[in-house]
Order: sequence, then structure tokens, then C-alpha cells
Amino acid sequence: MAIEHKITATGRKDEGKGASRRLRRAAQIPAIVYGGTAAPQSIQLEHEKTWLASQNEWFYSSILTLELDGKAQKVLLRDMQRHPYKQIIMHLDFQRVDENQAIRVQVPLHFLNEDKSPAGKSAEVVVTHELNEVEVSCLPKDLPEFIEIDLSALAVGDIVHLSDLKLPKGVEIPELKLGKEHDVAIVIAKHGKEEVEEPTEAPVAAEVPAAKVTKKDEEKK
Repeated sequence: MAIEHKITATGRKDEGKGASRRLRRAAQIPAIVYGGTAAPQSIQLEHEKTWLASQNEWFYSSILTLELDGKAQKVLLRDMQRHPYKQIIMHLDFQRVDENQAIRVQVPLHFLNEDKSPAGKSAEVVVTHELNEVEVSCLPKDLPEFIEIDLSALAVGDIVHLSDLKLPKGVEIPELKLGKEHDVAIVIAKHGKEEVEEPTEAPVAAEVPAAKVTKKDEEKK
């Protein structure tokens, strides 16, 4: 059973840059919740509690229970604006979730047993993770918090593609419907030291001797 993740907010009427600055000075985060049949609503959240929640993976990829003025609604975080160098959340966008409508969400990938694999045990093999998350499409009830990839059999030369993922029931990857060229690599295991071909020297062109100027040539000038 999926864990319920709750966040608390209150409605607000003041809008605009000035109102947002005042909220931030009061340790609040200006935000908005939209989608569904209800009108968009401006809200605010406590910064400290929300900042702590934002340190968790689930905050970005799970369906959240938003307690707004005593009423609960299911939402997804769709956008977060951060201060460029301070630990401050500037603004949040939440989208309401309809349990009967499919959603598209970026879900994190969890890589398991890499250190136990032939590739992971070899000092001469470099394992690279090309992706750390993948977009999935599913009904809200089927949304996984993460997708696991078992790398215990990973060997040098192996490549794990999107199509190799074992997806939960009801979950699909929209990218794979666009063609084989979209079946991108997720994990690549290759030798750390690749052979570099010695550059071949271009052949030296033979010198062409200068034409000898005769006395007759001089007279023609």
C-alpha cells in the first residue's frame, strides 16, 4: 500500500510580487494549485516544513495529499522555483489529480546490486547512469514512487535500455511509443581504458623540380 504524504497549506487573497515578498519575509511560500474542475487558487505554505519535505524524493514524484483550509485534495508538484544561492523556496505549483485521468510523471530510478555485478566488481569497467528518472504514464492509483533496476548481472559491454525496465501493472513509458530510436540507454558498462588508434601520417608529397628556363624561353618573353 502506498504511503500517504501530507502537506498543509492555507488560502491567500493577496497576490503580486509585493505580496509574495511579504510572505517570504514571514517564512511562508507563495504557491498556486490548479487543474480539475475547480478554479486555480493562490495558497501559502510554511517554509520550514515544506523545505524539509522537499529533501525527500517522494515530494517530486508522488501524489501528495494537500490539506487546504481543512479540506484534503490530491495534487502533484509541477514546478518549484528556488533562490539561486540561498536555501529558500520561492514559489510552488501544484496540479490537482483526477483519479480517473491518466497522469504523466517523472519517476526516479533506483539502481540495485551494481556493486555485486561483474561490471561493478571490475576496476577496469566504468558504469555510467545515463538517466536517473523516467517519465511514465498511468492512473494515479498505479503511480510508483520509484522503479527498481536490478544490475546484479551487469557485465562489461552491457547496455540497459528503457525497454528493459520492469514496469508495474498499469504503467507505461510514453517515449517507447515514438519508435525504436527513442529506446535510449539507461546504463552503460564499458572498459575504462579504450584503445586509441594511432593517427596515420599523411604521405609526404614528392617535390616537383622547378622547370628549367632555356634561352629560347627568354627570347619569347
